[in-house]
Amino acid sequence: MDDVLRVNPLFAALDPDGAAALRSSLVEIGITKAQSLFREGEPGDQMYVILDGKVKLGQTSPDGRESLLAILGPGEMFGELSLFDPGLRASTATALTDAVVLGLSNEQLMPWLAGRPEVAAALLQALARRLRRTNEAMADLVFSDVPGRVAKALMDLGEKFGTVTTEGLLVTHDMTQEELAQLVGASRETVNKALADFTQRGWIRLESRQVVILDVERLGRRAR
Repeated sequence: MDDVLRVNPLFAALDPDGAAALRSSLVEIGITKAQSLFREGEPGDQMYVILDGKVKLGQTSPDGRESLLAILGPGEMFGELSLFDPGLRASTATALTDAVVLGLSNEQLMPWLAGRPEVAAALLQALARRLRRTNEAMADLVFSDVPGRVAKALMDLGEKFGTVTTEGLLVTHDMTQEELAQLVGASRETVNKALADFTQRGWIRLESRQVVILDVERLGRRAR
């Protein structure tokens, strides 16, 4: 079984034989950068687990404004709600980089839920974590200023995608500054101002679709 799947709660809940059997039943799908796997408002009955690359989940308002809900990487899953309540998609999933995902349909999952209660427990736990993150993001929009939200976003991305180097934590997020602003829920100008301030303070160094967090402790304190 792919090593990256061992960190996924769905596979981690199973014994090695069960995890291998589930892996063999999933459909592997390759998507190229900027390709959408599904779109908001489309019917859906399938969830996905990322094997390689990054996927962004976003929504579009009636007036055309876009927001990003999450940036997901290897081992993470999305589209879980459609397994329990097949219906219209609440977001659009787009490849941020070239990516490989595994697809699992509602029909494929039901036998696993019936025969393996640990799978149902793992999925419910994953949904609870997703709901908790959504609640935290809503609270941040109300109670946290833009620089605080930018700092928190960088710290979260560092936890997912960071690599420790001699200079600091190198975070390859693969986003444009506009996408980072959509993730934070603020204008690009305001987010750029916060990034410039962090750079001037010596907390970060900006690179193309990357950031080096030079002072994790101070940036982390600003994120709280």
